[in-house]
Formats: sequence, structure tokens, C-alpha cells
Amino acid sequence: MRRSSLFLLPIAGLVAAGTLAACGGDSADDGEINVVAAFYPLAYATEQVGDGNVTVTNLTPAGQEPHDLELSPSDIAAIEEADYVVYLKDFIPELDAAIEQYAPDKSLDVATAVETIGYDSTQVFEDDHAEEEHADEHAEEESHSEEETESHAEEEGEEEHEHADELEGVDPHIWLDPTRYAQIGTAIGDGLAGIDETNADDYTAAAEAFAADLTELDAEFTDALAGRTSDAIVTSHAAFGYLADRYGLTQVAISGLSPDQEPDTQRMAEVAEYVETNGISTIFFETLVSPDIADTLAAETGADTAVLNPLEGLTAEQTDADADYFTVMRENLAALQTALGAA
Repeated sequence: MRRSSLFLLPIAGLVAAGTLAACGGDSADDGEINVVAAFYPLAYATEQVGDGNVTVTNLTPAGQEPHDLELSPSDIAAIEEADYVVYLKDFIPELDAAIEQYAPDKSLDVATAVETIGYDSTQVFEDDHAEEEHADEHAEEESHSEEETESHAEEEGEEEHEHADELEGVDPHIWLDPTRYAQIGTAIGDGLAGIDETNADDYTAAAEAFAADLTELDAEFTDALAGRTSDAIVTSHAAFGYLADRYGLTQVAISGLSPDQEPDTQRMAEVAEYVETNGISTIFFETLVSPDIADTLAAETGADTAVLNPLEGLTAEQTDADADYFTVMRENLAALQTALGAA
């Protein structure tokens, strides 16, 4: 289990946090807005909407998976001192606790700005299973007694209860739908305007410009994928539900919503069967997570592998190359075109 550093802070760290907080809290009055963002896409959106009027601190360093973030005493101090905190509730539980304690009235949970969707690890296989179960039930009705049929129904009920445990909950990867990401930008702009009325018009204009760029990106995806010959994307981690939802794709994830989840042998077998049955050419892996699972499935099925980046963070190399949300999303689009027969 990952160590929780939030509740193990050294006394010196807590004193430092308190001292910094005593010095801060009035930076909005000084014309300097300090914003803390949980991880890359939230930091990037805040920088774009901040329009040069804000200083943004990204809590997640380049190259680190944000799910693994552990808060240091300086992170706690930054949260307490900040004028505004932009985060995604339930994505980093340790951060949720820190915000509840140090920044409950000066934070934005970006999930409140959009309509979220859920993730069910069994959903993609449900249609096939439903057809098989219907055929089995029909045969049993003809060949078995009423008592045996009732017994079968009870077994089905138990199986459905077991599968219910595989419901994964709300997908947090909102930013992979450009239209939802634009809504996040608008919400950030509204929040900044609320604490810095002097520059409110700047935030509104910057949020509108950000939304316009995202609308253009959305149109690029729609046009580029219009001629695809396949709808299915097989991914190492269930990070692409919003992208699939926006562009009419079907996500088949090997692991769940967290990249730390290890698929069991049944899941690997199900996905391998899906790949072979549907002629999937590409297994997608990520930049911040080991490609081992994708490599294993590709070797088993004869598929190729390629990167599809969930943009939870940038690598140090990407940062050095001045990559950003838009450049990476366009790289994702090119990879999707090749995999889906739309190139």
C-alpha cells in the first residue's frame, strides 16, 4: 500500500506550513495570484486562462504519474498559502484531505464543471455475453424442468452480483474530451475572476480563446476519424472513456481506471479474444506507465503496440521539447488514425 505522507508530516514541516500561511493569503490584493494545480492538464488550463496574471504551481513533477503523488511539507505549505487550488476530487485522495483541511473555501473541483461518465470493466463484453446467456436459457427452457430453471436463475443472480464488484465508478480523465476541457477552462476563469475582479475581463477573454482552440481541435478529431474502418481501441489502462464517448469509439481496457491495477488472467484472456475476433491491429500503451502488459498482449495476439497518451502528465523530455496538451493530443490523433484505418 502506498505510504500516506499527509498525516506523517514532521512537526517542522507543519510549522513551516503555518509560517508560510501567515505570510500569505493576501496575494490577490497585491495583484499576484498564486494557484496550485494538482497535475498537468489542470495546471496547463490554469496557465492558459490565467493570461499572465497568475503564478501556477503544479504539484505533480514532470515524469511522475499523479496517482502516485505523495505530498511533501512544502506541498502542504503551497496549498495553504495559495489563493486558489484547482484539483479533481477522488483522483489523489491524499490531496483531497489536504484541501479539506487547508483550502476548503478557495478550491475548484473540476469535475463539478462537466457531466461525468462512469466506467464498467465488463461493459464491452456484455452484448456478447447477453446473447450467449439468452441462447442457453432458451435451450434450458426446452430441456430442463421448472425446478432446474429456477436453480439456474439463482446461479445467474449470484454471478451478476459477483460482476457488480467490477464496476469501477466515475472515469476521472475528463480533459481527453476537448469540449469538456473547454468547460473546465471556463470554470477556472470564473473562479479566478471571483478572487481578482481587477483582471476579470482578462480571464473571461482568455477562457474564450482557450475554448476556441479546443473547438478547433475537436473538429480536427471529428474530421480525421470520419473515414475510419474500426471503432475499437484497446488500451493498457481505462483512461480514454471521454475520448471514446466524444468520437463514437469503443474502449477496451486491459487494466482499470488506475494504471496500478493489474489485470487477472481472465481479463487478459477476454481482451485477447476480443483482439483476435475483431481483428484489432494495435494495443495502446502510455508514456508514464510500464508497457509490459500491452507488450504481453501484443505478443500473444500478433498485434502491434503504439502510444496513446492520457495526458495525466508530461515526461521531462516532452517538457524540454515544449510539448503541450495540443501537441500531444494531435500525436494521439495520428496514432488513432493509423490504428483505426483512417490514415
